[in-house]
Amino acid sequence: MRLVTFRRTRNDDGRARLGAIPEGGQEVVELSGAYLNAPRSMLDLVEGGAEALRVAALNLAHLPKRYSLSEVRLLAPFPMPRRNIFCIGKNYREHVNEVSFIEPKEGEQPPRVDAPAHPVVFTKATTAVIGPDAAIPSWLDDTDSTDYEGELAVVIGRGGRGIAAADAMDHVFGYTIVNDVTARRLQKRHGQWFVGKSLDGFCPMGPCIVTADEIPDVSQLKVQTRVNHDLRQNGCVGDLIFDIPTLIETLSRGMTLLPGDIIATGTPAGVGMGFDPYRFLEPGDEVEITIEPIGTLRNPVA
Repeated sequence: MRLVTFRRTRNDDGRARLGAIPEGGQEVVELSGAYLNAPRSMLDLVEGGAEALRVAALNLAHLPKRYSLSEVRLLAPFPMPRRNIFCIGKNYREHVNEVSFIEPKEGEQPPRVDAPAHPVVFTKATTAVIGPDAAIPSWLDDTDSTDYEGELAVVIGRGGRGIAAADAMDHVFGYTIVNDVTARRLQKRHGQWFVGKSLDGFCPMGPCIVTADEIPDVSQLKVQTRVNHDLRQNGCVGDLIFDIPTLIETLSRGMTLLPGDIIATGTPAGVGMGFDPYRFLEPGDEVEITIEPIGTLRNPVA
């Protein structure tokens, strides 16, 4: 299933609603409260597990509240996640090399560096999350170094602690897209990554969640990022240094993962900081991240 959180654009009451996009992709069917014990939010559905998904699929063809895509505004699948987004840094080898120095000295070339021995984990604040077509507020970055990072994100379904890599994919509910927007010089200024990656609006997410059963081999997915239609990133999930089972095993080793947790798996080479000169985002730019069959996450820059 392709699952979305949305608001109506006509007669809008301001309420975020849970929906599904049926085959054909031209309408949204509202799931929120539409049948007995129906979930009211994405988190409700995720927490309901396989049975909740099965019931939603059975009811989908018969539900009366249907809207064309022109009648709705898609929000982030989790407009306010239950806790910070888990993020993995330096998880594609070529990206490791391109970000070796955030600010190399004049005449200095970034050195070749080894890939990390263990996953590099940081988080982004929940207040950074925005949805498709919402503007990335680059004006909040007073260092003028706003950069993009297109990433596949994993949504945890069944939670747990001590999850073995061999069992990890049984804990995946589905997949979405995240743009790990980063204020590069702010990131360097503080000596760690949280502040430079957690400005309000610096975590676009969406446009939907595709459930895990629709993607039998996640390693084949392509991650492509365009800025003003110019292809900047073109990576394959199969090239991750630490694959999804390893990430889930690592995070859950001593910490309980919860239903609805989001893990952004890392970004391929081609970020703005990797160019000479840098190609940071500016107001008026548009960033598009495409991962099929999830779709395209599109955001203007303000």
